[in-house]
Amino acid sequence: MPHQGLLGMEKKSVVIVGAGVGGCASAARLAKAGFKVTVVEKNDFTGGRCSLIYDGEHRFDQGPSLLLIPELFHETFADLDTTMAEEGVELLQCNPNYQVFFHDNEKIVLSSDLAQMKPEIEKWEGRDGFKRYLSFLAEGHTNYEFSLGKVLRKNFPSFLSMMRPTLLKDIFGVAIATSLYTRASSYFWTDRLRRCFTFGSMYLGMSPYDAPGIYSLLQYTELAEGVWYPRGGFHKVIDAIVKIGKGMGVDYQLNSPVSSILLSEDEKQAVGVVLQSGRHIQADIVLVNADLVYAYNNLLPETKYSKSLAKRPASCSSISFYWSMNRTVDELSAHNIFLAEHYQESFDDIFKQLKIPDEPSFYVHAPARIDSSAAPEGKDSIVVLVPIGHLNEDGNGKGFKSTDDWNKIVNVVRDLVIDTIEKRTGTRNLKAAIASEKINTPTTWQERFNLEKGGILGLTIDFWNALAFRPKTKHSTISGLYFVGASTHPGTGVPVCLAGAKITTEQILDDLKVGKPWSTATPPNSRAKQSGSSLDIERIGSISGLEIWQRIILAIILGSFITFASQIIFG
Repeated sequence: MPHQGLLGMEKKSVVIVGAGVGGCASAARLAKAGFKVTVVEKNDFTGGRCSLIYDGEHRFDQGPSLLLIPELFHETFADLDTTMAEEGVELLQCNPNYQVFFHDNEKIVLSSDLAQMKPEIEKWEGRDGFKRYLSFLAEGHTNYEFSLGKVLRKNFPSFLSMMRPTLLKDIFGVAIATSLYTRASSYFWTDRLRRCFTFGSMYLGMSPYDAPGIYSLLQYTELAEGVWYPRGGFHKVIDAIVKIGKGMGVDYQLNSPVSSILLSEDEKQAVGVVLQSGRHIQADIVLVNADLVYAYNNLLPETKYSKSLAKRPASCSSISFYWSMNRTVDELSAHNIFLAEHYQESFDDIFKQLKIPDEPSFYVHAPARIDSSAAPEGKDSIVVLVPIGHLNEDGNGKGFKSTDDWNKIVNVVRDLVIDTIEKRTGTRNLKAAIASEKINTPTTWQERFNLEKGGILGLTIDFWNALAFRPKTKHSTISGLYFVGASTHPGTGVPVCLAGAKITTEQILDDLKVGKPWSTATPPNSRAKQSGSSLDIERIGSISGLEIWQRIILAIILGSFITFASQIIFG
């Protein structure tokens, strides 16, 4: 119900279901716009998958552990009239970005430092390889700028919105019709390098053989802008956003799972939520940050659309280990990738057969390499993320069910991971060094975070699940009901969900004709330093007088040649 605000004006109320990244950022934005905001969260912590696990003095990032596309983080804090530094968030750059370990005991070190990358590339691709690497980065830059300006900051409420001239003008210049692996193959001659620059599709929960080539923007942002880590863990970013929101009056109610969204009698208006405790919270606006497929199928009346959402392709799941080590594992850097020998087959096993590959590719995070507070002195906190197929209860023989023997499955995967790490890094007695262990499986991801099928990154984000094809940020028939998070537009990942929070909150403000208390546009040259010096005035396409004469002479020569050739051919 409306509440009295300043000067007696009605203050609109919003209830947000879920305190994930998108929910927390939306709460702070709406509070700044003058709304009375309540956030209800089923767990006893904020951040959703972007949260921390503690085991004594050992600290683990439960989900995301790499901060990418820093511009979207800085933009969120700037829109809230502050900075990450002012809120106590210290970003640490990881260098190298990764160690990539192969089955043949070779290793490649990836870095955002060109001087380090040049010999690393040329070792495998020859002297021309570095030039092709720079061309790969150039394509990634185009994909990155297009996505940032034309997708991540825009809403696509209808198919007509895809016909925007500004979008159509540039969309044919980005790689959307070919796979990420195909695009990498255009620049790198060896499978080793192709694998190095495509494994990042795992962060989208997709195979590099299916992910559109435009997602080379992920490799680009890592290589051009660096890989970052917040001191104290990734949740430090979310915690700062939560504190900003609380300072503006946001009410966070943890341990408050929602049983349904409260609708008007004609089911055409969202008017609040019903908690599992039976308590009703009424509001003018309901914003859902819970898993989208779960919300449509469990919090709202069943419809053909809600059933169709459950049939859309989901991202992969994972078995994630959180190991408290009794010693350091010096052979590991902050971020490590272990790639399967049969690379394509391993992804086919995950995404087509919905199972665990016989030899999976996996990611290992050792945060104490960059932030010593993650583990006691002389010890390590190790996170291992093994992508596997999501749950499949359809009875078609593919994949896993929630009722499977997950203890047995986990034991097999653990032994496989330990054996691979030891063989490829040279470390010894790794299993004996694990003092204690915590685990996430598809069933725990599903139970703890209501993730449909245990898919850790929501719905996949291929072409037919992007832009206007992706589930909308506003319900099509129920007024006052909006969505934010991984499975709605613009997509998955922490920076993308931050961008989504701005998109959805601006849609709410537009619908209610409320002004936006932050900048609504980022000019193309917003990152360029502006000053009054004549040296900094943009001059597009200016060329010297010598170059002009060279071009005139070249035109005369070409014209003479064409005339001469025509006379010979046509007499």
